[in-house]
Amino acid sequence: MINIGIIGMSPGNAHPYSWAAIINGYFDADEITRTGYPAVAAYLQANRDTLGIPGARVTHVWSQDKEISESIARAASIDIISESLGDMAAEVDAVILARDDPENHKEMAAPFIKSGIPLFIDKPLTYSTEDLQWFSDQQAAGKFIMSCSSMRYANEGRIARQELHTLGKLELITAVGKKDWKKYGVHLLEAVFGILDDPEPASVRHVGELDREIVLLKLRNGPEITFHLFTDISGTFQLSLFGQQGWKLVDIRNSYSMFRDNIIEFVRSVQEGKPRLAFEKTERIIKIIIAAKESREQGGREIFLK
Repeated sequence: MINIGIIGMSPGNAHPYSWAAIINGYFDADEITRTGYPAVAAYLQANRDTLGIPGARVTHVWSQDKEISESIARAASIDIISESLGDMAAEVDAVILARDDPENHKEMAAPFIKSGIPLFIDKPLTYSTEDLQWFSDQQAAGKFIMSCSSMRYANEGRIARQELHTLGKLELITAVGKKDWKKYGVHLLEAVFGILDDPEPASVRHVGELDREIVLLKLRNGPEITFHLFTDISGTFQLSLFGQQGWKLVDIRNSYSMFRDNIIEFVRSVQEGKPRLAFEKTERIIKIIIAAKESREQGGREIFLK
């Protein structure tokens, strides 16, 4: 049995509740709803028959507030509330850092990386070149670091990848989502790169503005890709793939399925002793995210990626 510690929370991110429940096979719908996440309670209820990950259990939880930790523990039947990250590091086999505030990831990850504990870090891994280099150095030194958006494992994307050959040569992909580039651009990037088998990016331009972000991505060999992240549109994650012989709309809706498959991949990785997702793929996507930020700050200048 792999004993997993889970770290929460950042504002608006319910992953500590939902991921712990998916792993442990238990959830308290009233507690999750009380904390402001009725949609999470609803999809856990709808998928109750597939809850639970064999060979793993979330045994420890830590957050910045003990009341939050107690709530997560009640909601997902977690036995131990850790007093500190160091305490958790001494007692678990693996850790899920279930926060999407990338500016805090390095500091929170450090105790576990130092101790050699397998670590999954919620998207995005980081939002700065300096922190990305630090994570890259740690990984190169043999530390177990896995990070991605669960949209890499979305069933809707897997179906699109299966049917990709019917579209002919791809000319254009558009990707549209709600919220911001910093935290949610990674979702669309992972979805697109999962479908295209992780192509090599060439350059990035940010031609929008905050709250209405538009990012143009050129590949070294592949279609033009545009990403649209708008704060005030209705909630959606959708891709449109346009080929010379056909086109396809990919409407990504099944959050539960992608979360579960992502967790399974992390647990399998821990069992096998190394991440099943190559760090280079994560690094490539984070470089795109950071380059788009730099482009916006420089008035839309094209940033070339090495």
